[in-house]
Amino acid sequence: MQFFTRYKNFLTQFLSIILVFLFLATIFSFLNQSAYQTPKTISLNQLAKDVQENKIKKIDVISDEIQVEYLDGKKAITRKENNTSIIETLLNYGVDKNKIADLEINVEKEKESVWNIILPLLSILAPLIFFFWFFGMINKQAKTNFSETFDFLKSPARVFEKEKGEKITFNDIAGLKEAKQELIEIIDFLKNPKKYLQIGARIPRGVLLVGPPGTGKTMLAKAVANESNVPFFSISGSEFVELFVGVGAGRVRNLFSQARKAGKAIIFIDEIDTIGKVRGVGITGGHEEREQTLNQLLAEMDGIGREEGIIVMGATNRPEYLDPALLRPGRFDRRIVLDLPDVNDREEILKIHCRQKPLGKNVNLKEIAERTPGFSGADLANLVNETALLAARRNKTVIEQEDLVEAIEKVILGPERKSHILSKKEKEIAAYHETGHALVTTFLPNAEEVRKISIISRGMAAGYTISLPREEKNIKQKSELLAEISVLLGGYCAEKIKYNEISTGAGNDLERATVLAKDLVTKYGMSKLGPITFGKRVSFGFLGYEEEVEKNYSEKTATLIDQEVKRIIKECSDKATKILLSHKSLFEKVAQTLIEKETIEKEEFEKLVGQEKT
Repeated sequence: MQFFTRYKNFLTQFLSIILVFLFLATIFSFLNQSAYQTPKTISLNQLAKDVQENKIKKIDVISDEIQVEYLDGKKAITRKENNTSIIETLLNYGVDKNKIADLEINVEKEKESVWNIILPLLSILAPLIFFFWFFGMINKQAKTNFSETFDFLKSPARVFEKEKGEKITFNDIAGLKEAKQELIEIIDFLKNPKKYLQIGARIPRGVLLVGPPGTGKTMLAKAVANESNVPFFSISGSEFVELFVGVGAGRVRNLFSQARKAGKAIIFIDEIDTIGKVRGVGITGGHEEREQTLNQLLAEMDGIGREEGIIVMGATNRPEYLDPALLRPGRFDRRIVLDLPDVNDREEILKIHCRQKPLGKNVNLKEIAERTPGFSGADLANLVNETALLAARRNKTVIEQEDLVEAIEKVILGPERKSHILSKKEKEIAAYHETGHALVTTFLPNAEEVRKISIISRGMAAGYTISLPREEKNIKQKSELLAEISVLLGGYCAEKIKYNEISTGAGNDLERATVLAKDLVTKYGMSKLGPITFGKRVSFGFLGYEEEVEKNYSEKTATLIDQEVKRIIKECSDKATKILLSHKSLFEKVAQTLIEKETIEKEEFEKLVGQEKT
């Protein structure tokens, strides 16, 4: 694909040449056909016979050539005898004088056709002109490719004096107060370097933006480009790496050379982990292209002078893979962590994304912020866009609260599967299953708060229960994790109580409960085995998952771990069962209401459980 992109112009010109050649060939073929198409040749004897039978309309004599036109429009040619007129010739062949007298005969001197002169010249000159033009184009293309050979090492970085189109400033970014303060300090240094240099301060050469996907790393970089009055060079880490050895290092040199020519400048490298991964000796002997690119980047960052005013910004969501030499002081000496927004920041982000959208009077962005824990800035932007699409689909002129709430469910669970109609039995099973989740959540002191129960299919789920934390937490205690396991097992226990058997609908709940119970034992030290972690894990940082890569415990310990996991699951299952049995009438009441209405909102659910809970 890269080959076709690089030689697109050459291929276009080559195809144009082929088409021109075919066009010229067609023209020559047509001209040759029209110029050299000759009538039928007949003998003098046949001519005399046709004249005698009154078949001929006209005879034109040009030199020794006789052109004959018949009454039916056909034409023919023949040649007369030398030094003999056409009349004498016809008389010699026995044609009646009266027949000859009635015949139209024109005698002309021989005249040369224009095509008799042009076509021979064209047949010689046209191929010469065409080949001169063709090889001229080839030569021009060769010169262009030769010059592009030297541009191959040129950095493909985009330079922003000020971002065109949508202007993003720090005022357009909600939250991230500490991150913005750090970057404002860097912008201030570029504008007023004397204030820092006089006191002996040296601004960091490198600033690394670290955070989960969608938290605004690239957006912050764009804001820096608009806030600063210096050239801003933006490039992705993958744009350094090419198939050919040495290209990446050459592009790094060229990038820093361009920045030095500009004087003060900011270099932004997005996804820097692409070229900044930990170096190691492999089958290539440690001299692979990516490592050469990283080595050149390290050397260039070391070469930045104290007063040069060049700052390198990097962004990544996988900091654990970066080479230690890249993170040491003197290179990327400042690391700015971007966290997921809290409830207040989410409300501010929603306000920013709703600026140009008509909102109804009942819209409560505070409630939407409370319903979206764990959402990043990008998730919230997508949520608002989905809401606008949903309102437009319903032919509304303003966005209402119900549109925002439904958009949350669509983003989390997927669109409603209206074509997926549950049978009466499946609908009943789903209702009791979701009721089990909701009641266990309600009557456990450390569980979350139920916001909605539904048995309308969304995505892969036949039904769902939405519960949200009463307050956001970054740290969870053992009792809260055990409550979470009990809630996950609530649907399983509800099916077992009602039908004395379980369905496949509990499969995902059981899987999540088992993983969480195993984490309690092997990762958090919250079991009878004591404060010990088991197994060596590799974490994928902000990407949200990890993998066990080494089993550093014996088979006997593995048996004890399995026993502990089983014990925790059984205790949580018993707790969930006890809650459902102690509120069996409410269990039936909520399930039947859900079967009837298919959806129960928070207010209605609280009315149903209000008396028993008190």
